[in-house]
Amino acid sequence: MTTAPFSVAVVIPAKDESERITETIRGVRTIPGVATVVVVDDGSSDGTASIAAREGAEVVRHARNHGKADAMMSGLGRVNGLRRVGRLDADTAVLFVDADLEASAGAVRELVAPVSRGEADLTIANLPAQRGSAGGHGLVVGLARRGIEELTGWSPNQPLSGMRCLSPAAVEAATPFARGWGVEVGMTVDVLDAGLRVVEVPCDLQHRVTGTDWRSQVHRAAQYRDVALALGVRRLRRRLGPG
Repeated sequence: MTTAPFSVAVVIPAKDESERITETIRGVRTIPGVATVVVVDDGSSDGTASIAAREGAEVVRHARNHGKADAMMSGLGRVNGLRRVGRLDADTAVLFVDADLEASAGAVRELVAPVSRGEADLTIANLPAQRGSAGGHGLVVGLARRGIEELTGWSPNQPLSGMRCLSPAAVEAATPFARGWGVEVGMTVDVLDAGLRVVEVPCDLQHRVTGTDWRSQVHRAAQYRDVALALGVRRLRRRLGPG
């Protein structure tokens, strides 16, 4: 009896990434087992959607920006639609990839192998030090790490890493996603709460780093808010118990 080849659907949330999306798509297409690439254009004002379509990606368009979590859910919606019409297998894994990785995107292949071998249900990319990083994420990362450890007993190295591969069981456990920038933290807690396996995997990836101007500080404040909300919702669930 032969085993069906392992397949992966890549979902790339993107906003105004016309300069980077081509290389990112081409990078993930080098990963063995990739069956489709879905780009969710989350209210871009540039040519992100048309470029992604030209590269052969399935494109989902939001007329206005809804945020990362909603874009990821829209990507999953397209993946489920492809399953329903028989273009993807029911056991296809889902690989979330940031749109700004460019040529380094191929390195997310490291996330796929543990899921394909049944060694993990959720793999999370551990990134090296980023070129040009000015730091400034300590408060948000610390909140996320402490919150996950408090709720699950597991302390991740990079709790906000957006590059993740999920088995179908992990997708079911993690959805619907926590809102906004709390999506990664909520996903990790929910998958662990379901008794599934989570593994961090080193990946040699480089992406655009957040700066230190006022817009960057506003972004970090929004991250902190959403992470705190995701953790608060899950603490409340613990107190309320089943049902």
